[in-house]
Amino acid sequence: MMEIEAYCFGEIKIDGKVYDHDVILAGSEVRRWVRKESHNVLWEEVENLLDFSPEVIIIGTGSVGVMKVSPKIIAKLRERGVEVVVERTGRASEIFDEFSKKKKVVAALHLTC
Repeated sequence: MMEIEAYCFGEIKIDGKVYDHDVILAGSEVRRWVRKESHNVLWEEVENLLDFSPEVIIIGTGSVGVMKVSPKIIAKLRERGVEVVVERTGRASEIFDEFSKKKKVVAALHLTC
């Protein structure tokens, strides 16, 4: 089980390794989250998270919450039976650590603004 050890603007520490780019946490892997629009989440960016059959998808919207997730995207994920949590990345990191102890969780975390 992955653990987010620390988060600050532009940087996140996961299982002892520091990342300075947006990340997706799925299963036991951390991968780069490449987005097409810097402050808007697009459906094609989160649709592939469903491949991991998560119970919960957590989206971190940045340090001060500048990144936006449309209600349509949240509704589409919920229609597929997935719980969706959208929070500023600091809080999203805490929720990931809490939920991952008891649920199958995937997170997409924006590390800056």
